[in-house]
Amino acid sequence: MTASDRRGFLRDVGVAGAALALPARAAETKPQTRPNILFIITDQQHAGMMSCTGNPHLKTPALDRLAASGIRFERAYTSNPVCLPARFAFVTGRMPSAVGVGLNADGGRAAITPAIQRQAMGNLFRNAGYETVYGGKVHLPRRMGLDAIGFRRLTGNTRGPLADACVQFLKQPHGKPFLLVASFINPHDICYMGINAYRHSKGQPPIGNVDSKTCEGLLEEPRKSLEEFVEKHCPPLPANHGVPALEPECITRNYVDRRQFRAYIRKSWPPAMWRLHRWAYCRLTERVDVHIGRVLDAVRDAGLEGSTLIVFTSDHGDHDSAHRLEHKSTLYEEAARIPLILSRKGIIPAGVVDTTHLVSNGLDLLPTLCDAAGIEPPGGLFGRSLRPLAEGRKIASWRDHLVVESQNGRMVRTARFKYCLYDSGARREQLTDLEADPGEMTNLASAPRHAATLAHHRALLKKWVEQTGDPIAGKYLQ
Repeated sequence: MTASDRRGFLRDVGVAGAALALPARAAETKPQTRPNILFIITDQQHAGMMSCTGNPHLKTPALDRLAASGIRFERAYTSNPVCLPARFAFVTGRMPSAVGVGLNADGGRAAITPAIQRQAMGNLFRNAGYETVYGGKVHLPRRMGLDAIGFRRLTGNTRGPLADACVQFLKQPHGKPFLLVASFINPHDICYMGINAYRHSKGQPPIGNVDSKTCEGLLEEPRKSLEEFVEKHCPPLPANHGVPALEPECITRNYVDRRQFRAYIRKSWPPAMWRLHRWAYCRLTERVDVHIGRVLDAVRDAGLEGSTLIVFTSDHGDHDSAHRLEHKSTLYEEAARIPLILSRKGIIPAGVVDTTHLVSNGLDLLPTLCDAAGIEPPGGLFGRSLRPLAEGRKIASWRDHLVVESQNGRMVRTARFKYCLYDSGARREQLTDLEADPGEMTNLASAPRHAATLAHHRALLKKWVEQTGDPIAGKYLQ
């Protein structure tokens, strides 16, 4: 880490906040029947962005410690690899298409009913006697403000001060169990590297918000001697950096070319810039890991580990230079597969990595939290509680496939294969053997030897769309 990076790192973390020093560790409290719940969310962190996953290019000691204390789900996916749709699913347990949402811009016209508001996460837990508190990034449909869905706002800050506020909240005495949501912004600041690179190419200044300034500040020193810095410090390009030969045309038309900066980057960035992007993404992830570490320390020092279920996930990933892409939105693994960890001392076995079960953080987390708290979840949800899996209990069966939505497509993930259907363009279908081709470079949809597999996945998607009443995909389903 460079000197400039360290200075930015320390400013963001706020290590000088001596006033927030914690008292000596409290005695561990006896686990209670109705646990406290700490729900930690990051923004744009793909599943491989933790050192406990074997990624050698960053260090995430806080998340590694959390994973070591509980269960990490390797096959966990978002409901939609964009912020607002994914976060809608978090708090409702419903697919975003249920209210007509496919991308962030749909938030104003989402069909949010009073029933959806009443059945949202905060209201469910508040009505069950929980103290419900939300800090950080929200980004929900317009009619789903925190008050409407049952939360008291802890702070609107999404960075170090959010960690401060969570620490103070956890230090306080609590007369009833709490549900605390800590929603951090990073590593989302990486978005502004591509946006500002395009603006620089047009002679325009960078965006002026704090997210952009954080990203720009991180890149000041590397840019002084780019080639030398990249060779010394930056991760190599991934094996799937290239654009697949049979990539669905819709990805270019509706995901890349719709945003000028995305088209510019995919066509124009040299390898050094892609590698620098990967480096910056790692550093921003390390920053949020420090904030999370302070919150986890507060749980420990308040003696709440045995009485608190801790859940960590992210709303979606970042392409991280795979297929010459950054940002999110498509159905590639880097955007769609997310980290998911559950931990509760004495209840969830430590150090478990689940590599088998297909999990949706959008559909499954609300039923899981309700199960842990003894709350009846809303009817008609398609998710399942992860509690039996997390606690190491045997279950009779689990889903054999999982569906992910995006603005112009749908994805079906089975044990070995992944099928994507896009709404327009040439090569609308994409079939990948993830065992043989984890980088998704070979589209098997037109391969005769995989015709039966293709038909099977088509049928799975058709059944899901009919079962859920998906009003968007129903119009372009095969």
